[in-house]
Amino acid sequence: MSLAVDGLIAAALAGDHGPLPAELVATSVFWIHHGTRLAGGDTTYLNQYVLVRVGGTFGGCAFEAGELTPEICRDFSGTPLDVLLRDAPRPLRIAALDAYLAHTRPHRIAAEEGDAEAVALPSGTPETRATARDAAIAGLLDIEEGANVGLIGVVNPLVAAIRERGGEPLPCDFNLRATQWGDPVTDDMHEVLDRADAVVATGMTLSNGSFDTILERCRHRGIPLIVYAQSGSAVARAFLGSGVTALSAEPFPFSQFSAEETVLYRYRVADGA
Repeated sequence: MSLAVDGLIAAALAGDHGPLPAELVATSVFWIHHGTRLAGGDTTYLNQYVLVRVGGTFGGCAFEAGELTPEICRDFSGTPLDVLLRDAPRPLRIAALDAYLAHTRPHRIAAEEGDAEAVALPSGTPETRATARDAAIAGLLDIEEGANVGLIGVVNPLVAAIRERGGEPLPCDFNLRATQWGDPVTDDMHEVLDRADAVVATGMTLSNGSFDTILERCRHRGIPLIVYAQSGSAVARAFLGSGVTALSAEPFPFSQFSAEETVLYRYRVADGA
């Protein structure tokens, strides 16, 4: 577990962010595995998520294939939240922390209080919804024409959206070798972090342990860090103003799980979030 997230978990367990997690229960734990291939693309995205429900909110975290098995649903549903935060496998700990922080302050409430902007994703096909989602993420970029934008966690519509904003994507991903347009994708995030004028990173970095490195490198270089998060959206929110400069938070149900209108929430440090 990363030092940054470890510290946040310790603070949550101490009650620094709301009620003691020992007083809350993970009513349900979900294991979800799905694949997606968007029209016109040649990449099949294979995603696995673990979800935790606490009261009226869900927390989520993506994980690598084989990292968790469906038995976690049986083993952890109905467990006190502090047990998950202390003892569960890392992706489940992130999902539990996400659920806890979303329970103490839902993104919907943050929007009502003016700290976040609610963005409705239109109903429609997967392509329509993915394009709208990634345009909303790219809209958080405030860059000059030709700026190098590190993209850590690659989805093709977001590559296109960055280019439409005038940026030059520097794609990095552990599982892809090329974008839809043939751009090479590196698996060395240090190379990207050294060259980038701004960084856009997925919430998956919270799960795989790379978030701390990205956060510290962007702080050190004084460059913007935008996080687009289905995984750990409320966890990433906790770092706004301390390394994260903007956030696209997409709580469950994620856009790919619905054809109806759903909402994501955009945060900017300048907005006082």
